[in-house]
Amino acid sequence: MAVYVYAVTRREHPCRVDGLTGVGPDAPAVRTLEGGALRAVVSDVSGEVRPKRRDVTAHQAVLDRLLADGTPLPLQFGYTAPDDGTVRQVLDARADAYLAALADVEGCAEFNVKAGQEQGLLLRSILDESPRASRLNEEILAGDTDPRLPLELGQLVAAQADLRRAKASEEFIRALAPLARTYVVHPPTGEDFLNLSLLVPRDGEDSFLDAHAGLTRDAGVRTRVAGPLPPYSFVP
Repeated sequence: MAVYVYAVTRREHPCRVDGLTGVGPDAPAVRTLEGGALRAVVSDVSGEVRPKRRDVTAHQAVLDRLLADGTPLPLQFGYTAPDDGTVRQVLDARADAYLAALADVEGCAEFNVKAGQEQGLLLRSILDESPRASRLNEEILAGDTDPRLPLELGQLVAAQADLRRAKASEEFIRALAPLARTYVVHPPTGEDFLNLSLLVPRDGEDSFLDAHAGLTRDAGVRTRVAGPLPPYSFVP
């Protein structure tokens, strides 16, 4: 039977997975497979795995339980192997790489910080602080039909918005990166200008959250922080 793989840990990790039910319609029991100095956390699975709410929740519950006792190497949702033997073969073949990756994340958890700014407030702040943008906007509102005016205003606003977002991103990274072992900048989406994942030592989480809460925010800037999380962004 195929097996669903949640994570790889050191062999000495407690892997307290008793009572957890795994991914799949049959809610299988979660178990471990040992291979040398490593363990894989798995459950039996039949059929195709789809990212249904129940299964995504079950996947995350296993990772959260493991993270409580030590940092695992999490696998993304949906990873399966043909059988137990294949998993053990992979543990043996990639033992050095897994052990090195576990050493890199040991004693840490991932925190993800997103920051964005509501477009209307951003535009208002640019018009308030840029004399040229304000003057162009006033001319357009007064009825000037010169087609060059809205084009110039749009270009000016876009340039100012990019500049402000880049500056704000740098400020976030400069404030938070020293509190992390390492970090990764992901492409932001929507109105966000920052999507930042940081590998934070467990004994430094309070200091990290205090630093995040104390960041100076411009008008309309909003931030969200998620964590502690398994270190998905730091698995090679």
